[in-house]
Amino acid sequence: MRVIIQRVTESQVKVNGEVVGKIGKGLNLLVGIAINDTFNEISWIVRKCLELRLFSDEDNQGKWTKSVKDIEGELLVISQFTLYGDCRKGRRPSFSNSAPPNEAEKLYNVFIDELKKSGLKVETGIFGAMMDVSINNDGPVTFLLEKEGIN
Repeated sequence: MRVIIQRVTESQVKVNGEVVGKIGKGLNLLVGIAINDTFNEISWIVRKCLELRLFSDEDNQGKWTKSVKDIEGELLVISQFTLYGDCRKGRRPSFSNSAPPNEAEKLYNVFIDELKKSGLKVETGIFGAMMDVSINNDGPVTFLLEKEGIN
């Protein structure tokens, strides 16, 4: 499982020109599910997303001392199978490492459900839809979280 985690001032996602998810200060999470991922990877990734100290405390001279939970931030979760695209050969990416859509959607939904248990506002795109995502990256701060499933 791969998650691109971005600290944002705001972020939104549109499908067919209509806003389906929108957040203010918090984290934008682009989520890719691999063919060998299982439910085992989700709890680690969720914990990291919620507890990583990516936000400054005004009294701490810009040091990152607070998590999205600490600041009661918001989360926008977007499915992105292209995170497992392989561009090493040829001119067209291979997506053979991405989980099949039906399996990926199940894990994606569990990931969202686990994030919602935090009590934070969690917005999403629409799984499998063509989406227009606007990300106002704060910093910019961007990390790749990765927890590989066992084959």
